[in-house]
Amino acid sequence: MDHFINSKETIVTDALDGFLLGRGNTITRLDGYPDIKVVVRSDWKKEKVALISGGGSGHEPAHAGFVGSGLLTAAICGEVFASPSVDAVLAGILAVTGPSGCLLIVKNYTGDRLNFGLAAEKARALGLNVEVVIVDDDIALPNDIQARGIAGTVFVHKVAGAQAEQGKTLEEVTNFAKMAASSVYSLGLSLMTCSIPGIDHQERIEPGMAELGLGIHGEPGAKKVHHETATDAIGLVLSNLANKMEEDRNYAVLLNNLGGCTPLEMAIVAGEIEKSELSPSFSYLYGPALLMTSLNMQGFSISILKLTQELEEALLFPVPGEIWPQAKKLESPEILAVSQALEKTAWIASDQPEVRNFVLKCCDVLEQQEKFLNELDAKIGDGDTGSSLANAARSLRKAIDEFPLKDNAQFFSAVSELLSRSMGGSSGVLIAIMFSAAANKVKSGKDWKSALHAGLQRVMEMGGARPGDRTFIDALGPALKKLQENNNLIEAARAARRGSDRTRDMISAKAGRAAYVPKEYLTGVPDPGAEAVALIFEGIVA
Repeated sequence: MDHFINSKETIVTDALDGFLLGRGNTITRLDGYPDIKVVVRSDWKKEKVALISGGGSGHEPAHAGFVGSGLLTAAICGEVFASPSVDAVLAGILAVTGPSGCLLIVKNYTGDRLNFGLAAEKARALGLNVEVVIVDDDIALPNDIQARGIAGTVFVHKVAGAQAEQGKTLEEVTNFAKMAASSVYSLGLSLMTCSIPGIDHQERIEPGMAELGLGIHGEPGAKKVHHETATDAIGLVLSNLANKMEEDRNYAVLLNNLGGCTPLEMAIVAGEIEKSELSPSFSYLYGPALLMTSLNMQGFSISILKLTQELEEALLFPVPGEIWPQAKKLESPEILAVSQALEKTAWIASDQPEVRNFVLKCCDVLEQQEKFLNELDAKIGDGDTGSSLANAARSLRKAIDEFPLKDNAQFFSAVSELLSRSMGGSSGVLIAIMFSAAANKVKSGKDWKSALHAGLQRVMEMGGARPGDRTFIDALGPALKKLQENNNLIEAARAARRGSDRTRDMISAKAGRAAYVPKEYLTGVPDPGAEAVALIFEGIVA
């Protein structure tokens, strides 16, 4: 996998320079590149306990992104997934530690423990008061294996930062951080591992599988499990975390994006947490957010913090909004009613076997061809044409018993209304316009074939496309014309097929998303909408 980097050697320093742009009034760095990569508060006066954390890069925004008032005083950055050197940690300690002392918050990895630990010893030898807290919140591994420090570490940053900002002593801040670290538990789940810049990526998680408890450096987790739905994924993670929860206790939840999940996916995951049986025990939700990532890993982690009154106050202690997510209550909003003007029309159902059979055949074709049309659309678009049409077909099939099948005008109106609701994208709107216009033409005395042809003319007026512009019009236009001429469905199907096939040779599109696609991608590929029209007509006459 390619990445937007300049070189493996400069990836971290280049990233830090970009991160620091425009932030000089709050954070800056020490002059120690390339070996010493330390981000510090530029407004720090050494009057209070300093908080330092860090580790390998690739977990952004952790740790540099949490440097600021009420959180970390400094972050020590190593290379990607590599612990920073002892000298880098010591440089950070010396830069921010005053008479009140310094607390190092360290994730439980051997390299971090050793390098931060030795730096702490060297700082003590220089007369500085330094303490260390180890965070081991990961519950994925067996009890006889040292637990790793993962996303729950940022909970410790937050509560310890609140204590330090309020002027607590080093002993008080350290004891508070230890208490928080012993009260936080985390577990992650991912569909893919991460791709490290400059290293060939070998994916070990097979399609259809997920890995439970993999490390934030891509280390193997506890086990692989079959993946189907977000509901199942959240249920699996929360059931494991539930083993660490106490009855009648409240918890804060941190929903962390490991780097590669879309906002859409993370919103679904958040919703599943709210729906879970454990939801009543969750007082606050932090996220979904990028907090401690693993480069581009397609996964998430959930951390829970057992609350006391003191921990709750520390969590809610105000910090700059750009470096810490806002606490949310797990409450769904009141749902407002849809305007009555948009309520579904109550049609007077009537049956007409010929029309019913016609509609159901169309539905059969679109549902059967969903995958094929998606694959076709993926070559020149966003790959959803088949799904959009199949969703419309499923809605038509479900509503067929409610439709006024004997009255063409009412039937066309019903189809238009249903498509405008169930079929997304511009195609759904355009087809709904066609049937709405056709309904009006039938009311004015046109036969159904002429009415549909007139509806297509309205589509061209509203959508701006014409024959030859590489759209569904290139297949539907000739088919409707044949129907008007001789009322022969077989000839109409042949005309639709010829029209769709002609779009293969149209190397420029003037409407729809294909208009933005280079001609080399269009050559030899039929327009998906036109192909769908041809398949429908062929299915009807088969």
